[in-house]
Amino acid sequence: MADLIEIKVPDVGGVASIDVVEVLIKPGDTVALEQIIATLETDKASMDLPASAGGTIQQVHIKPGDKVGEGTLVATVLVNGADTAQVAATLKPEQSTQSPTTPAPTIQEQPAPVKTPEPAKAAIASPASTPVIDHSISVTAHASPSVRLFARELGVDITKITAGNGRKGRILKDDVKSFVKRAISEGVTQSGAGIPSIPAVDFSQFGETETLKLSKIKRLTGQNLSRVWLNLPMVTYHEEADITEMEAFRVALNAEKTKDETKITGLMFIIKALVAAMKQFPSFNASLSADGENLILKKYINIGIAVDTPNGLVVPVLRNVDSKSINQLASELAEKSDKARLGKLMPANMQGGCLTISSLGGIGGTAFTPIVNAPEVAILGVTRAKMQPVWNGKEFIPRLMLPLDLTYDHRVIDGAEGARFMAHIKQNLSDIRRLLL
Repeated sequence: MADLIEIKVPDVGGVASIDVVEVLIKPGDTVALEQIIATLETDKASMDLPASAGGTIQQVHIKPGDKVGEGTLVATVLVNGADTAQVAATLKPEQSTQSPTTPAPTIQEQPAPVKTPEPAKAAIASPASTPVIDHSISVTAHASPSVRLFARELGVDITKITAGNGRKGRILKDDVKSFVKRAISEGVTQSGAGIPSIPAVDFSQFGETETLKLSKIKRLTGQNLSRVWLNLPMVTYHEEADITEMEAFRVALNAEKTKDETKITGLMFIIKALVAAMKQFPSFNASLSADGENLILKKYINIGIAVDTPNGLVVPVLRNVDSKSINQLASELAEKSDKARLGKLMPANMQGGCLTISSLGGIGGTAFTPIVNAPEVAILGVTRAKMQPVWNGKEFIPRLMLPLDLTYDHRVIDGAEGARFMAHIKQNLSDIRRLLL
């Protein structure tokens, strides 16, 4: 036979007004006898309210922020006959003067505050390590006994949780869970060097904010770039190429094209100059083995082109560019760029690159330091060409100068080789007839 049992607030020492800090149950939950179902707080103490009966919660009569007192109805529980008998058997004689069905809550006095120097913020431990927790200190955390127990069970040093989302900054179970999730996430992204994470900041305290979820492309790109930045010793070399004649030739070629034909951009000539340099310097068309002991030379030349899309940066790959004409490359890049912006690129279209070009020419700028698209060993950055006065030995003459930025993995490529590689590209762009040799 099933019975409805009322769980009420017992006598807590004559305190008339008690705050409800946390309610841990909802209708339909199954609870066990003595299971903590709520956290209450007075001005001087916090307490866990245990269930006086095991069964199914039918109704919850309190919510966080409520003021309650002795005898306030907390919840009704549906129990069977056996459970009711068990509840009665567990009551001690001295408890009968308080309530026939509600055991006294566990009270934890809040310790008096002690002024101590503020400690430096410690890095969150790696998930692989087991933290050593001083439980005598954890008692001082602004949290109920059940929350402190929950934190200990998860191996969390609750003193590292500086503030909770409960009343007066009280630490709740959800705060402990969030701390664990954050520690795991940061442990995945941190390098083996144990670099401390950037502390979380509540920006809403300074004004109105809005939170936007990053696209999947941005999240994956960010993780990859962070990994590269921490693991590759990168060097960026800056150079300028005179493309005055090349630009005049490009304009003449486009003037011959019909309205429906794909126009040629300067990027096509840069690709051709890059291919010639990669053939001359094979270490730029290579990847370092995972153990760092060998250099894997590639006998094919695939060039990745960074494309800006509404969802983030993607890098479609042009394959076997050494065997394609300027017009073929222009048509293929236009097609893949359109697919990238529409989100229709397949994963296979973004794999197998040997070296990447990141061009900001359509936006502007004078120089930047692109990050290598590992496992490639180099990336070529391009910004907008500008007409500049150049001294020819007798006078200054106007020349169209193209800024180039080469970032490379210093484990594979040394400074002299990087400079020679850029000189080769510069020479071919300044006189594109050399590409025929």
